[in-house]
Amino acid sequence: MVVTSSDGTRGDILVVDDEPTLLRGISRILTDKGYNVVCERDGESALMTFREREFDVIVTDIAMPQMDGIQLLRQLREHDADVPVVLITGEPAVSTAVKALEYGAFHYLTKPIPLGSLEEVVDKAARLRRMGRMKRQAAELIERSIPSHSRAPLENSFYKALDSLWMAYQPILRAKDGHIYGYEALLRSKEASLPHPGAVLDAAERLNMLDVLGRTIRERSALPMRDAPEGTVLFVNLHTTDLLDPTLMSPDTPLSKIAKNVVLEITERASLDSVKDVRARVAALREMGFRIAVDDLGAGYAGLTSFALLEPEIVKLDMTLVRDVHLSSTKQKLVRSMTQLAHDMGMLVVGEGIEIAEERDALVELGCDLLQGYLFAKPNTAFPTVIW
Repeated sequence: MVVTSSDGTRGDILVVDDEPTLLRGISRILTDKGYNVVCERDGESALMTFREREFDVIVTDIAMPQMDGIQLLRQLREHDADVPVVLITGEPAVSTAVKALEYGAFHYLTKPIPLGSLEEVVDKAARLRRMGRMKRQAAELIERSIPSHSRAPLENSFYKALDSLWMAYQPILRAKDGHIYGYEALLRSKEASLPHPGAVLDAAERLNMLDVLGRTIRERSALPMRDAPEGTVLFVNLHTTDLLDPTLMSPDTPLSKIAKNVVLEITERASLDSVKDVRARVAALREMGFRIAVDDLGAGYAGLTSFALLEPEIVKLDMTLVRDVHLSSTKQKLVRSMTQLAHDMGMLVVGEGIEIAEERDALVELGCDLLQGYLFAKPNTAFPTVIW
């Protein structure tokens, strides 16, 4: 099924190339497929055109005079963090691919371009662009649909949840001997109208109070560490918006004071696009002593991008990969490959969500370094001592 935009076309595409023949060729192909195509022969002109109107996809050559495709991509990201950019090159290089990844290129095509691949990539990019617009419209609609008389009760519930918020701690064990490596701090609340962590997070997002929730979680996560055994490692979850909170970098917070024993978990389920200077912020956190973990590996929002930006010391496999892993050869192959690749990059691998001994044994055999789940202990107010 071909999905069209409101004007009847498959989308608006900006094509940028200093080679007239290739520019006309790409334009003709995409126009014949139903796209509305605008052409520019250099990066500066493309940037001016982009600022004047909205496009679904940008297709640009990399090798261009003055402003090349990577420089154009970087400039585009300063104006729009989400527009898909497809880069084309006749001389593929690892360094160029890394830069493309760093600035969030949607795809990287090499010349000569297979016609089917070009249409497939552009069509997928245009669909995702439209989906992003619809999601933003839905979020705006939902926000507007919260009338003042219902917003007040939600705020009341949220502040009650904050007042009653407490942290539960679940042990993370070393796979080689079953001894405790550290603990993950998990959000809990006694507010009945927000009965689970997801409801609290959703309320915070709807009320634009994620920063307030994040600060509360970080402060309360650190409190029991005063009585924890020497060397105890604490895993604390961050929402991507927490990276923008200046208090995260403050040396005076309870969590910062124990930074050398803290691993900050950032989920792979969420986009980092809203944090434009991720590398600098993560570098500052490491300078303070924090380590970084990518959570939910395999959930797949933007795995390569998050790895390139975060360069984590620890990765946590998504629970869907862990569930019944002993029964699925496909999961076993995937976990083994991901674990080997992580080890090649110097990372520790955590298998979380383990509920039965068979899952534990499979993950140990597949090379996981650390293990976590109800099989060992449920989250608790105290730091439980567990050896399997």
